[in-house]
Amino acid sequence: MERERNTTSLRKRLERGDVTLGMAEDTYSPTLVELYGDLGLDFVWIDFEHAGPSPWDAGAVESLLRASELTGTELLVRVPVTEPALVRKVLDAGVRNVFLSHVDTADEVRDIVRAAYFRYDGGPGERGLAVPRASRWGLEDDYAAAEDEAVLVGVTIESLEAVENIDSILDVPNLGFVFVGPFDLSVAVGSPGELDNPDVQDAVETVRSRSVERGVPVGNLGFGMEDVNEKAGNGYQILNVGTTALAIQEIVAEWLNAYEEPRNR
Repeated sequence: MERERNTTSLRKRLERGDVTLGMAEDTYSPTLVELYGDLGLDFVWIDFEHAGPSPWDAGAVESLLRASELTGTELLVRVPVTEPALVRKVLDAGVRNVFLSHVDTADEVRDIVRAAYFRYDGGPGERGLAVPRASRWGLEDDYAAAEDEAVLVGVTIESLEAVENIDSILDVPNLGFVFVGPFDLSVAVGSPGELDNPDVQDAVETVRSRSVERGVPVGNLGFGMEDVNEKAGNGYQILNVGTTALAIQEIVAEWLNAYEEPRNR
């Protein structure tokens, strides 16, 4: 069944309990971001942690944003360092949904979330007030209030320390979601890539169950659509269904395997 384009923001959809599906675009192509939007994906994951252009490169970020805005999908942008200035930079470019890698404590998370808001937890936030692209260069009415209603900030839980601190992390005001990092958790327990390791599974389940109990949206990677469907039924609201590179590999390999060499040569 063809999925319809979305008209509701990712933040609002998570707040009402929807499950959202996305794709990791690991070639960093605006054309493919646009295509994924036309296909009806809820978000396109742009991961600046492991590859791609620098997240400080506003021009590269803006090109990806324009492609998403054309087709009604949203970017879910992961930045590589827990640096408040970088969070403010990508938000000013027009990113609405940003999440951080390698956070271990609630204090780290609170500093990051505060940097994304003009008003935070009943007091001043630490978002810089200027006239960037996010404000339509000063043309948007009530810009500060509109931004505080629009931005979504999350964190990746990918260390044993973060798992141990999950309750205090989930208590951080305005934390929009947590995303489980199973591969880095496998490294943390000393079994890289072994996602079936009991310690990895226990860590993942701790994050999932505590998040669902506390009403904080939780995300994870999907390993095939059967796994995606199972996770969607188990409380996950943000699910990455694959990557561009893996999708191309799978499809082209299937084509090549189906090729039959002509007999009469």
